[in-house]
Amino acid sequence: MTDKLPLRVFLRRGRRSLRRMTVNWVQTELGRDFDIFTDEGEIVGQQYPTDTGALDILAISKDRKRLLVVELKKGRASDAVVGQILRYMGYVQDELAEDGQTVEGAVIALDDDHRIRRALAMVPSVSFFRYKVSFQLLRA
Repeated sequence: MTDKLPLRVFLRRGRRSLRRMTVNWVQTELGRDFDIFTDEGEIVGQQYPTDTGALDILAISKDRKRLLVVELKKGRASDAVVGQILRYMGYVQDELAEDGQTVEGAVIALDDDHRIRRALAMVPSVSFFRYKVSFQLLRA
């Protein structure tokens, strides 16, 4: 996986950010390999409830062998997000993963710093992606 999304993801706030990301999911690098989690045909992988809070996006690989926990952060991600995503991944492993399925994580943020890079270096199952904001003004 690379560290940049090919799609211009506009993260603003809370539910709007999540809605925009999930609507554009299939156009992202992650969307090529993963679908947003469904239950009986209904998309339930947005703000998926866990016993430690709601995770932003839960996805499953197209071959159904990998579950993906996605945590979206506005601005710069701190190293605290590593603990947060690991809690969610632990929940998914214990409560949702079937035999033979693995659990991976992805943090998506505008930027990172050396602290989160150090923390993520010890957790190969969690990837970091940067989003790019693009704004265009057109004369009417």
